[in-house]
Amino acid sequence: MIAIPSDLHPDLVPLAFLLGNWAGAGVSDFPGAEKCNFGQEVTFSHDGRDFLEYVSHTWVLDEEGKQVRPLETESGYWRIDKDRKVEVVMSRDQGVIEIWYGELADQKPQIDLVTDAVARTAASGPYSGGKRLYGYVNSDLMWVGEKATPEVELRPYMSAHLKKVVTPEEVAEMARNLEDMPDDGIAFFK
Repeated sequence: MIAIPSDLHPDLVPLAFLLGNWAGAGVSDFPGAEKCNFGQEVTFSHDGRDFLEYVSHTWVLDEEGKQVRPLETESGYWRIDKDRKVEVVMSRDQGVIEIWYGELADQKPQIDLVTDAVARTAASGPYSGGKRLYGYVNSDLMWVGEKATPEVELRPYMSAHLKKVVTPEEVAEMARNLEDMPDDGIAFFK
């Protein structure tokens, strides 16, 4: 179920499915870079203004699923207009700033994004643009990213499957709402 906070800016209602803390794992594979499994934590939050704040941390996982070292960190801001056009401004720890444009699909929680502008510092690696697809599928957030460099044509390089993380505050709210549940708990499901 997608909850729409009462203080969410009205323009952001179509993006409400992104809100919250997400965690999961994925795969990274791009020529010239280490192929690896990675863990990811993502937060989409809001403060009542007309944008979502986005923060993502990824780290390399070993064969047992334990964190080895940081992989990438991204942060940015997501907006949507009345025509379902999405714009994202994102910065990455690798010295890259990107502007992404895309669209929220009609009748489903899916966003296709393409880079419109890329700025890189002298220390960043080669990168000329990308595409991303985000989708809300069976209450999970999934995404796939494509990347291009001057040497490598646009191709998939990362994808992840994330699950919603419930905070202690959300657990407390759920507990407060259990008053109407039958004492044995089983009757609730009948």
